[in-house]
Amino acid sequence: MIGVHKIINDPVHGFISIPPGIITKNIEHPWFQRLRDIKQLGLTNLVYPGATHSRLSHALGAMHLMRDAIAVLRSKGIIITIEEEEAAAAAILLHDIGHGPFSHALENNIIVGVSHEEISLALMRKMNDMFSGGLDLAIQIFEGTYHKKFLHQLVSGQLDVDRLDYLKRDSFFSGVAEGMIGLERIIKMLTVHDNLLAIEHKGIYSVEKFLISRRLMYWQVYLHKTVLAAERLLINIFKRARFLTGKGEELAGSPSIRFFLLREFSADFLESDEVLGMFTALDDTDIMAAIKQWQNSNDFTLSLLCKMLIIRKLPKLRLYNEPIADTPYYIRECERIKGLLAADDILDYFIESGEVTNKGYDLYKDEIRVVMEGGRVEDIYAISDMLSTRAFSQITKKHFICIANLN
Repeated sequence: MIGVHKIINDPVHGFISIPPGIITKNIEHPWFQRLRDIKQLGLTNLVYPGATHSRLSHALGAMHLMRDAIAVLRSKGIIITIEEEEAAAAAILLHDIGHGPFSHALENNIIVGVSHEEISLALMRKMNDMFSGGLDLAIQIFEGTYHKKFLHQLVSGQLDVDRLDYLKRDSFFSGVAEGMIGLERIIKMLTVHDNLLAIEHKGIYSVEKFLISRRLMYWQVYLHKTVLAAERLLINIFKRARFLTGKGEELAGSPSIRFFLLREFSADFLESDEVLGMFTALDDTDIMAAIKQWQNSNDFTLSLLCKMLIIRKLPKLRLYNEPIADTPYYIRECERIKGLLAADDILDYFIESGEVTNKGYDLYKDEIRVVMEGGRVEDIYAISDMLSTRAFSQITKKHFICIANLN
């Protein structure tokens, strides 16, 4: 491709080359630049102080790995055109553009019941109109409708470049060593068989390490009990603010926050320029600026919840193997909290139960195919002697009780 490549120095991958053309246009677009003010790990920095890296850095890293993966596949005789490379790089670059403030922490709470993938696709389609169809092929790859299925698997699969980047990046910034995977070797071992992404048999151990690392990172970082507690607090703040605005109370905040507090939207509204415009004006700073103002609210509940988050007086969350709701312990704790609050209509903001899940390998989704010596193809789960049935083929579900720290 003719043109000057820009260089970005990334702390995880080193120098990342940014090709000219549609990739540079995407990166320079305000909707993409907004990702620098959205934390990759939401409120995880309240537990791991170094985990303040952004969605933008992750997207750039994933794009870099996509280009590396395509170079490896080409070296093995897989035909991938320049246009396909550019489109695959654009698809992974924009795969997280639909994330809202604090990433997963407020997902389904700003635009209720709508995933960030759906919002990403809606934004990509709007950008495609702006670029006169320049993202047509990228959208096909993103959706999985393009005939070269392995390109979609590199964007979204059980061994995609998204996961390869976020595991190493999140491990690097959190300091949790379990996420340090051998992604360079995994990429070198990639191949294509029957139009589907596969791994050479020499890469089995690296992939096993990847699956184990991902599972450990979920329990140690993504589903850490204190991180979950902070996210529940943030969700309850937003829920209370929406309740109050629904009653006609005026709350401080940016125009975008007030827009979403006053209305509830679903996937049907993703074609609206107004909704998408307001959504892309939101980032972490809007939420935190509003919370700092809401701590002075006349509403006792909203004020107290906001103060708890600002001073890091987080709820106590405990995980159990069995459901905790309606147990004698849960009922006693409800009565205790009710007594401290001297009210019961706000109880749900200060004590709640729920569940979280962690799955290492989905047997029913998109298998990781291993090309054995002789050309036979096997699912890694079937041939691995490290991936136990119980740990990697079933959903591990934990139940929690989350209790506000009112002492």
